[in-house]
Amino acid sequence: MAFVSRIRRQTDYNTYPSSIPIVIDNGASYFRIGWAGETEPRVVFRNIVQRPRHKATGETVTIVGDQDPAMMKYFDCTRSGPRSPFDSNVVYQFEIMEYILDFAFDRLGANGSGIDHPILITECACNPVQSRSKMAELLFETYGVPAVVFGVDAAFSYKYNQLHGICKKDGIVLCPGFTTTHAIPFVDGEPIYKGSCRTNIGGYHVTDYLKQLLSLKYPFHSSRFTWEKAEDLKLEHCYIAPDYASEIRLFQEGTKEAEEKTRYWQLPWIPPPTEVPPSEEEIARKAAIREKQGQRLREMAEAKRLSKINEMDNQLTSLHFLLKQVDQVEEDDIPTFLSDTGYASRQELESTITKVTQSLRKARGEPKNEPAESEENTDSLNNEKYPLMNVPDDILTPEQLKDKRRQMFLKTTAEGRLRARQKRNEEELEKEKRNELEEERRRENPESYLVEMQAQYKEVLERVEQKKRLKTNGSSNGNNKSGGVGRGERLSAAQRERMRLLTTAAFDRGKGEDTFGTRDEDWQLYKLMSKDNDDDDEQPDSDEAELARLSSRLQEIDPKFVQKVEGESSQTSGEMPRVRPLTEEDYKIVIGIERFRCPEILFHPNLIGIDQVGLDEMAGTSIRRLPHDEKELEERLTSSILMTGGCSLLPGMKERLECGIRMIRPCGSPIDVVRAMDPVLDAWRGASAFAANLNFLGNAFTKTDYYEKGEDWLRKYQIRYNYL
Repeated sequence: MAFVSRIRRQTDYNTYPSSIPIVIDNGASYFRIGWAGETEPRVVFRNIVQRPRHKATGETVTIVGDQDPAMMKYFDCTRSGPRSPFDSNVVYQFEIMEYILDFAFDRLGANGSGIDHPILITECACNPVQSRSKMAELLFETYGVPAVVFGVDAAFSYKYNQLHGICKKDGIVLCPGFTTTHAIPFVDGEPIYKGSCRTNIGGYHVTDYLKQLLSLKYPFHSSRFTWEKAEDLKLEHCYIAPDYASEIRLFQEGTKEAEEKTRYWQLPWIPPPTEVPPSEEEIARKAAIREKQGQRLREMAEAKRLSKINEMDNQLTSLHFLLKQVDQVEEDDIPTFLSDTGYASRQELESTITKVTQSLRKARGEPKNEPAESEENTDSLNNEKYPLMNVPDDILTPEQLKDKRRQMFLKTTAEGRLRARQKRNEEELEKEKRNELEEERRRENPESYLVEMQAQYKEVLERVEQKKRLKTNGSSNGNNKSGGVGRGERLSAAQRERMRLLTTAAFDRGKGEDTFGTRDEDWQLYKLMSKDNDDDDEQPDSDEAELARLSSRLQEIDPKFVQKVEGESSQTSGEMPRVRPLTEEDYKIVIGIERFRCPEILFHPNLIGIDQVGLDEMAGTSIRRLPHDEKELEERLTSSILMTGGCSLLPGMKERLECGIRMIRPCGSPIDVVRAMDPVLDAWRGASAFAANLNFLGNAFTKTDYYEKGEDWLRKYQIRYNYL
């Protein structure tokens, strides 16, 4: 990773004299730069640029080449991904290309005020003149280079291997590169570009296809299948199958040979903690702690109840003392006497005494039904509070009649609240008695009591779940063959009654003229429909209340009891099953058929939707495109087929290519496929040897030619490779 400034630094030195050319292999995947005559490039990096923001300062920086993961934590890369200057194998983003050249020249040491060295730069076969002219403009105008030479990388690789006796003067070079694949025939040591062909398939597509297949196969690990990791897996495990169909059948049958060819990639996996069931001692200890906590809570509740009883007892004593003082005061002076105590009248004071007495009896647990004397006192208080209740209406004025109706409403409401309170008190007494009986049964035989409670809980739980299923999904009747549920089967009784009334009214009134509403009895329908008959839906279900009571009771007596959470139900209830937890096997990535399925797109691009010929057919296409049809020349070409480029490193490429070319050539044709000495670096080495030749500048496009002849002269520019 490097941070590149747009202003090149001024230095007083250059590593080499100005006469030594600079050799650049400008590939779509990697950028290689070095000095002519050397066997290895000085600087190699990925041909990409990224411009993230610094998280602390917010400053935009330029990163050229590979990223250092340790440094990337300081930058925000979410808004800026890696960008390449290439579209397929043609340079079209020259702003990005300038960043890359800045970094390359800086690392090479040629970073003065200008680049005083001739430059040899590679390009693809039949590069568009627009791209070539823009590259020349960038090198001449921005960097001030004296001369530029453009050459094809595959041709340099072929000539370099020809010098070492790997291939002959007549032959074909097949170059499966990063994004494209080229086939170029050579006759008498010179490339014949009229016979060349190209397909838009390369190593990038193989890597991307492998990444897609693994992401679809293991969707829960898709974040681990980065492009860089897929590239490493391709280089380490992928191979070319001799016969794709036979290899597929081999893996489908699951033979031992297929198992031996399968590779495994184990991802980091931490086993989840296992839940060990508690021992008997642990259960007993927890039960003792729970019993101790319950005893402490009961003691606290008892202390609070006694404190409340004492407080109410003191309050009642004070109220009785105040009432005795009120008895000694004259009637007219009572309001004045009670003004400081907060009571307005004697009746209000007596009512407060009655309420406090009832609360005190309730706190002490005394019976709630009061003696006859208290009832008589209550009646007398009611008569005093509602004096117009027993007065006939004939002797009352209109205002008194309104007061009487108001008093009747207040009395009825108060009596209703009193009855509801008494009913609640009776229910509480009944509940206490039932709890006492159950506690006695539990003490007599705890085991049978626990079994009985568990059976009751299971039975009530089934009823509750059945009601929920009927409410949401309903139950199909005998006439419903498809298992579907009508809306009427999901309605309550009150809702079905409303629908019946509407249907009946529509059926009876819909045959003739619509006269609904002309009679008074018609309006009874609205009254029936407006009644709140959904009490069964609004009131809490008795089964659910019983289920809650049984659950709380089982939690007290059974330490192993686990309450069933709402939403956990069997598969028959229509609920989705719970997700299975991931195991160690789920973290083991199996790479079997993907090993040869991904590189197969080089021979069958239609596997990924590219309707073009494969690598083996490109050789026959190049031969057919040659201007002269000579059988001896065709045999010389097929007897020297050179493979170069990164994809040539895949195992099995040579054998598969020989087999494919033999099928499209006449029987008995000599076919010899060889691989370059170094398919990755031979293009740069061939260019380096070409630039070291004394006649190198005879092929150069100089700055003078650029200013005098212009960019259009580059249309017919072509170097001669026989200088090598």
